[in-house]
Amino acid sequence: MKITNVIKVMKQVNPEKILLLKVGNFYYEYGRDSYIMAYKFGYKIKIIDGNIPFSGFPKEALNKVITKLENNNISYLIINKSQNYEVIEEQDYKKENNYLKCYEKAHKYILKRNRINNIYKKLMKDINEEGIKEKIKQIEEIINI
Repeated sequence: MKITNVIKVMKQVNPEKILLLKVGNFYYEYGRDSYIMAYKFGYKIKIIDGNIPFSGFPKEALNKVITKLENNNISYLIINKSQNYEVIEEQDYKKENNYLKCYEKAHKYILKRNRINNIYKKLMKDINEEGIKEKIKQIEEIINI
């Protein structure tokens, strides 16, 4: 079974927990979970299977990640792919779980970050084009540089 299918099934059972999937020396998060991780840790979001966002981090960062999730009362599951997707650790904050609140902030943040990145990419693509100097000047005036 594909990893993304396993994650979809597990998220149906645990919709308000971040699923940290251990694959080798890395941990991966998918869907909404990747937005929270990108928001809280600055991780990049990539896309697999056409439209599924995911992010990841090396195993050495796990303690830092767990500490921050726990300090923010965000419930999580750690799952090991090599052990047939067995849950190896779980934290459930039940009514105090801030998963949805954090996701709402993360989603807005990621949408804005993506817009800013798209502007940057467009400017860099056009860096040698005529008129770029005027565009940069207009942007600088708007943001008061």
